[in-house]
Amino acid sequence: MTAYWISSYLEVTDETRLKAYAELAFPALTSAGGTFLARSTPAAVYEAGRDMRTVLIEFESAEAAVAAHDSAAYQEALEALGDGAVRDMRIVEGIAPAPVSDR
Repeated sequence: MTAYWISSYLEVTDETRLKAYAELAFPALTSAGGTFLARSTPAAVYEAGRDMRTVLIEFESAEAAVAAHDSAAYQEALEALGDGAVRDMRIVEGIAPAPVSDR
């Protein structure tokens, strides 16, 4: 089942480290099967929403997303990021689309 990697940047403390991370993370995650679906700040926020950079990446499965995270290439990216950002990062499984008759 499809899975989604969601990263919310609660705080960026070092733009240089964040840039170094991004240069390594993008190829590490795409080569592991990830497809970047969103990578920006919100167009609008509601309820308890926070105006922070959010990244959404689609993977074939939760196992594939976890493997991408644990890969040597992505660990190198995390090392480059170091303490350059405080993030909320999670992997969630997708749901099967509802039948047309249920929409």
